[in-house]
Amino acid sequence: MNIDVIISADHIKEEYLDDKIVVVIDMLRATSVITTALANGAKEVIPMLTVEEAFNKKKELSEKGLDALLGGERRAIKIEGFDFTNSPLEYTRDQIEGKSIILSTTNGTRAINLSLKASKILIGAMINAKSVIDMINENSSDIVFINSGTNGQFSMDDFICSGYMINLLCENNIHNLSDIAKTAKYIYENNKNIVNFIKEARHYNILKDLNLQDDLEYCCKKDILDIVPVVNKNTGVISVINK
Repeated sequence: MNIDVIISADHIKEEYLDDKIVVVIDMLRATSVITTALANGAKEVIPMLTVEEAFNKKKELSEKGLDALLGGERRAIKIEGFDFTNSPLEYTRDQIEGKSIILSTTNGTRAINLSLKASKILIGAMINAKSVIDMINENSSDIVFINSGTNGQFSMDDFICSGYMINLLCENNIHNLSDIAKTAKYIYENNKNIVNFIKEARHYNILKDLNLQDDLEYCCKKDILDIVPVVNKNTGVISVINK
């Protein structure tokens, strides 16, 4: 198995993803939101690139009699007219069970939509990392960990999350790691306290300055959920596969 890491959505070359399994990571916070929402009973998550598309999708579903909620952010701030921000802690079972979540974020939903040429697209975060790796271990395809990044730039948080997953992958098997995958693995192995590593990161401090410390603590927890969200390549809709 060949393992690679793409450091931000701006670096995705769609043709490179052919025949590969992709794991999209935006641990602060889109992929943590997706995983949490589905774990708490959401019917599905529908990623949208733009706010206008999100509102249009809600209107479309409403006209069909389907219950949908809007969630997301722009530059970490709630979007006017949306039901939720991009805080995973808002997506509680009593609010979302059985409902569709239409999600639009600055980085994560863009990375997902740019990954549709892959053979399979999994949604990964610290909170479900082991379950993602358990699913990958059932396959022999090459793996690409896509870091959503922050506004097109490298993000320390997504990178160390990739490193943690690569570390898990390599615990019992030998794989062919690209130089950047080796670096991500090395970074994690030498910085297993996630918060201590990313506390100087730009994205971490943006969220901290917005008083989102509880989100940060939650998103840095390892393996607290045992579900794997999977993107339907034909529809772009994300649903859950249990272990």
